[in-house]
Amino acid sequence: MADASVGAAVPAQFKVLVLNQIAAGGLKRLPAERYVVGKDITAPDAVLVRSADMHALSIPASVLAIARAGAGTNNIPVRAMSERGVPVFNAPGANANAVKELVLAAMLMSARNLAPALRFVASLDPHAPGMDQAVEDGKKAFAGFELAGHTLGIVGLGKVGCLVADAAIKLGMQVYGYDPHITVDAAWSLPAQVKKAASVAEVLKHADFVTLHVPLIDATRDLVNADNIGLMRAGAVLLNFSREGVVNEPAVLTALDAQRLRGYACDFPSAALNGNPRVIALPHLGASTAEAEENCAVMVAEQLRDFLEHGNVNNAVNFPAVSMARESAYRVAIANANVPNMLGQISTAMANAGLNIHNMVNKSRGDMAYTLVDVDSVVNVGVLDAIRAIDGVLSVRYLPHHDA
Repeated sequence: MADASVGAAVPAQFKVLVLNQIAAGGLKRLPAERYVVGKDITAPDAVLVRSADMHALSIPASVLAIARAGAGTNNIPVRAMSERGVPVFNAPGANANAVKELVLAAMLMSARNLAPALRFVASLDPHAPGMDQAVEDGKKAFAGFELAGHTLGIVGLGKVGCLVADAAIKLGMQVYGYDPHITVDAAWSLPAQVKKAASVAEVLKHADFVTLHVPLIDATRDLVNADNIGLMRAGAVLLNFSREGVVNEPAVLTALDAQRLRGYACDFPSAALNGNPRVIALPHLGASTAEAEENCAVMVAEQLRDFLEHGNVNNAVNFPAVSMARESAYRVAIANANVPNMLGQISTAMANAGLNIHNMVNKSRGDMAYTLVDVDSVVNVGVLDAIRAIDGVLSVRYLPHHDA
């Protein structure tokens, strides 16, 4: 198969390596006449992944994109891919409803003491006389409280955070929210009843429940820690269904032992947490619903196809969002370092070859920039080589419409 990364036309078929079980609904979005998809693909054009750790893998030079059927990308060497001009796609929000429902379940389990109550019932001998009386005598130890009238603090107001806020309000809770990087879309979908907090500390001080919905980056590692966990109300419950590292586990265990915290609910079991009666630790169930897996697979498959065939970038964690409708059959996609005069050099290379630029879109994100250029005639290999030779260019792809 021709390698689109070295200036050839878009291949008749793309090869996609699948590292995990991907929902069938997503794979169906990659039509068989244009895509060869499997677990034993060599020299793949793209990789579809869920939880497989790619850090230790030797990722072939043929790879043009990686797509994760989920939100986090900690299992992918994003920085190394950026240096190669390879976008890493994810599926933000596709599993949001599944995570929201799990957060609500954890809140209810904590408020009503369901985990210890279940353990108590399981410990009873069904064949022993007086089981009914044992149930009546024992239930007093598991009296809880209702969510209505209590306060929920949410750190991170993306898709999941907004859904949790809406559900909590409908359950009669007061809600505080904090997100210094809230997007316009999230702001529009956030219920008006949410009280805007100015800091994580303010959320911790005001809430009976605190739930975290942030990515794991340097700025969020140990977001809840020994320095601020003491700000939480006595008897509060901390919930972490985002990433394990955003909570300092020793600090949580200390607060639990001191009965400062009523409980800790998370999706990340560990040797230290296991067996603690105040901990509800679930086995990574956040996105483990058939609906969420299907939504994630469909979303990333469509993003991957749009990129491979048209160069459009949507929901890449390391590239700017760039999308341009086709107005010409001849398109060039360029990933480059975000440095001055790059567009001028690209335009000059095309002008020197007598190419007329029909349309162009360029956007940047941090150190990365990405450009789509539609021209009115065939682009030869010499032009692509000239662009590739520009200092700072990371990758160049020629994307003529497959009917051209």
